[in-house]
Amino acid sequence: VQLQASGGGLVQAGGSLRLSCAAAGRTFSRYAMGWFHQAPGKDREFVSAISWSGESTYYADSVKGRFTIARDIAKNTVYLQMNSLKPEDTAVYYCAADSMCWGTADGYDYWGQGTQVTVSS
Repeated sequence: VQLQASGGGLVQAGGSLRLSCAAAGRTFSRYAMGWFHQAPGKDREFVSAISWSGESTYYADSVKGRFTIARDIAKNTVYLQMNSLKPEDTAVYYCAADSMCWGTADGYDYWGQGTQVTVSS
């Protein structure tokens, strides 16, 4: 499966952004999807994941209550709605796909290119 992330940008603290990850391939519905972020000089960190059915969602503690993950099977797209953004959310955000939801980057076989999110204070 090929993934294309978009929706990043520059926003003030407290603002919102919605990231999208469009998947190419007819088997999108069979994959769990995840979002990770990577700040300069840091490892790629888990942000959120959603099961193939959409029934199960997972969040890093740092984003619980602020971010929401969702998927639209008909559009082959997964979204990450990010509200109440903080400067520490600044990073490159990546979407990923695998047969199961994993909380670590090495669990995912397929990756999209990153999209930059910058939150100014």
